[in-house]
Order: sequence, then structure tokens, then C-alpha cells
Amino acid sequence: MHLSDAAHASPAAGGTARPDLSRIPVTVHALDPVSRAGLRSQLREHPVLDVTEVPPPGSGAVAVLVVETLDEGAYARLRKVVRGEGARSVLVVGTLREHELLDVVECGVGAVVWRHEATAGRLLQAVLAASRGDGHLPGDLLSRLMDQAGTLHRGAAGRPDAVPAGLTSREADVLRLLAEGMETREVAAELAYSERTVKTVLQGLTMRLHLRNRTHAVAHALREGLI
Repeated sequence: MHLSDAAHASPAAGGTARPDLSRIPVTVHALDPVSRAGLRSQLREHPVLDVTEVPPPGSGAVAVLVVETLDEGAYARLRKVVRGEGARSVLVVGTLREHELLDVVECGVGAVVWRHEATAGRLLQAVLAASRGDGHLPGDLLSRLMDQAGTLHRGAAGRPDAVPAGLTSREADVLRLLAEGMETREVAAELAYSERTVKTVLQGLTMRLHLRNRTHAVAHALREGLI
């Protein structure tokens, strides 16, 4: 599922300003050299990406971390990459449980790709989304998270038109549509808003709740039963 328009946008649009707006610096982090070399090779297929060892300061780099499962070591590496490089992150992972998703995005991950789906095209979509501060999640992971949230909060669904506590009606509407897999322009069309309005709503929500990006906002809202 895409929580952004990243796959359809110019890589230079939005995000943090970079010295070379035509290319996005990308670093690759993996425990084994085979995974690292393979991922670097795939990413180099795209001329808009600059695969590098050390990104220039303030370059708006994206860090791609490859792990099979999440453990304390994986979380520590995530935190080190985000804090050390100041990079937005993409997680390429073999397995990820629903309850781990919010922990992952709280570490700074904006996009998740399953290892068995990590084609060059899928990786490009995820890197572009992360570079813009948007989100990119596998559809099956989001569906399972929504199912879990529905089970946990079905008892509170007696008033389907009620506004969830902690959200304005506009915020709840935008998040519900994002959680259903819509992109920004589709949400705007569905709600008869401008795309700028949708982006402003998301920005206000993420700032107020101290969330990192729209991936974090959707995951948080689902986990807390807000949508």
C-alpha cells in the first residue's frame, strides 16, 4: 500500500533540500555482505539514486536497512542510523508482526518492504516515499494491522459516525482513507479537498501528536483505535 504520491512524483519534489536535487543519496546497511552487495546493485539501477557510503551533511539521505527479523540488535541499528546519519529510513525485513510496526516507525522508519518483494522497482518506490517524508507499507501488513485494530476496538464501534477521541473529524476522515490505501490526490478527490489541505491536515496531526510521518500517524491511529 502507498501512503504517498512518491511513486508518481519527481524525486526532486518536496523533502529536505539536497545539494544535487536530481539525485537522492542512499546508504545501505546489512549484516551480511551478500545482502548488502545485492541491495546496492539493485538501487544503482536507478539514475535518480546515488548509492554512497557516507552521505553529505544535510543531503536528505535515505538509509536502507536489511534484516530478517526484528530483535534488539535490529532496533539498535535503526536508532543508530537515524540518529547518527540523520537519515530517513527504509526497512527491508523478512517478517514483521503487527505490534512491531509502531515500534519500527517510532525508530524513524517511513517505509517497509518485504525481503521477498524487494525488487528494484519496489525499492525505488520506498526510497522516494521516505525521501519525501511520506509513507509506504506492504498492503498485507496494513490489512492485518487494521484487522487487529478492528478486533480490539469493535466494542467501541456502536456509533460509527462519531468522531474518535483525540482527532478532529477532518483528521479522522483523512486517516481512514489513507489506511484504505488511497494516495494524497485520491483522498483529496474523495473528500472534495485540495491536495494542499490534505497535506496541511496531516502536518498538523503529526506535529500535535509528535509523530514522525504519515506512516507513523496511520499506524498510531489504528493501534490506538482512533480510526
